[in-house]
Amino acid sequence: MAHSTALAPPSSVAQPGARLHGEFHPASRWIFGMLLIGGLAYAGFSILVDTQQVGERMALGVFLFLGAALVIALGFEFVNGFHDTANAVATVIYTHAMPAPLAVVWSGFFNFLGVLLSSGAVAYSIVTLLPVDLVLHVGSAGGYAMIFALLLAAVGWNLATWYVGLPNSSSHALIGSILGVGVANQLLSSGTGATAGVDWTQAQKVLAALLFSPLLGFAGAFVLLLVLKRLAPDPALYRQPAADQPPPRGIRALLIFTCTAVSFAHGGNDGQKGMGLIMLILIGCAPTAYALNRTVPDSATPAFVRSSAVAERAFLRAADGVRPAPDEARATLTQALRDRRVESLRTYGALATLTADVSDRIAGYGSLRRVPAAETPNLRNDMYLVLDTVAQVKKATAARETLTAAELDAVTDYADRLQQGTRYIPAWVKVSVALALGLGTMVGWRRIVVTVGERIGKTHLTYGMGASAELVAASTILLAERFGMPVSTTHILSSGVAGASVANGAGLQRRTIRNMLLAWILTLPVAMLLAGTLYWAMLGIIHAVGG
Repeated sequence: MAHSTALAPPSSVAQPGARLHGEFHPASRWIFGMLLIGGLAYAGFSILVDTQQVGERMALGVFLFLGAALVIALGFEFVNGFHDTANAVATVIYTHAMPAPLAVVWSGFFNFLGVLLSSGAVAYSIVTLLPVDLVLHVGSAGGYAMIFALLLAAVGWNLATWYVGLPNSSSHALIGSILGVGVANQLLSSGTGATAGVDWTQAQKVLAALLFSPLLGFAGAFVLLLVLKRLAPDPALYRQPAADQPPPRGIRALLIFTCTAVSFAHGGNDGQKGMGLIMLILIGCAPTAYALNRTVPDSATPAFVRSSAVAERAFLRAADGVRPAPDEARATLTQALRDRRVESLRTYGALATLTADVSDRIAGYGSLRRVPAAETPNLRNDMYLVLDTVAQVKKATAARETLTAAELDAVTDYADRLQQGTRYIPAWVKVSVALALGLGTMVGWRRIVVTVGERIGKTHLTYGMGASAELVAASTILLAERFGMPVSTTHILSSGVAGASVANGAGLQRRTIRNMLLAWILTLPVAMLLAGTLYWAMLGIIHAVGG
């Protein structure tokens, strides 16, 4: 019975027709190793070039720390790759549309492309969950402890669930780790409220996406399979494929297309999570090179200054004459972001002050490219404060009553220009993450492939079930990436397989569904506890050694 082997090693349960044990070409290991080493060397070389170009010299200890942090961040994406590969390749393997070795290489390549062509919106939606204090001072001991704690917690939980073959969500683990660090940072800080460490408004949106996307996957695949049965009633599409017999040509093309779409969508969404964390690491260790987007052309400066002036006038009118000094303005905006309360005259006045200050400094230097090394961290922090406060103002209902439609448009244009200067991802970061995720898809995939292909429904995966589940998963993930929402490929596709199985009359295996639900429920609190504990322990060690 399949129920009794829900967590057994995959080799002991794979059905004869699953073709899980195809052999890679002997040269593939050498190619894999060369790409892995080449990717790490490329990242290191790019950092040296970028820092030398701006005249930033890193001490050996900082460079080694940066290297360790990058390895862990890229390791998260590598683990993400082999943890989530099953979501894309299980259907083509179990329907014999592609042999396993070709399927994982194919999936890895399109994961790679998905990362390279991603927008970056998801990367910074992850960053906005982090405590404001730690993001502003990411180069501090607390910032470094934050990065290591949340990455180690997420990687550890991913490896634990992969080991027992559970389709757990890497996104869920990472977001839980971020929330754990935020809560721990707040509990360890004095003089602030209990929830100030986490942007709970943003967290609620992210958690809502993680909650509802699996339900959408289940319902969407359920309905789609019923529609397919009406449009294409051929019984062969809805029963177990014959052993080692490939599907009909049209069905095979559809299944390969859905595998490709899920792989590409997964790369575009999940790859960005590592990008955002890597940018935080780079900003903390090499702020002169990475805190500001020095690739913005000098010709963009006059337009930025004009946009700043229009936004400043809007903020001044809303402030009713209240205009604090720069230091007071920074403290006001920092507190407003902590409390998530931006609808006040003081906040608008502080925005006007810092908007003018940032504009004057950039105009004085001529462009972001010419900002001196010593001024880079301070300027970046001021731009970050203004940008994130403006984002909160735009969301506030009261802002629509305080600012006119024309003023809101001007503020939005100003925010877009600020974002161009502070929230960017160098090409080498995308390539490095793409390689890590793509190469990760090629190892360790068998455990979860068996769970997706055999242990969710009571019958073997069929052509119709696989196509329905993956079409819904790819569509949902691509839509989420469009709106900058981090969602779980694992949860969406596993739920889709479950929905298609029910629609096909196969029913579900209780033990697997129970274990999947258990992993889904436990991931958030366990990741929060792991990350919070690691953060506390690392801070203690740093303080003990005088850091």
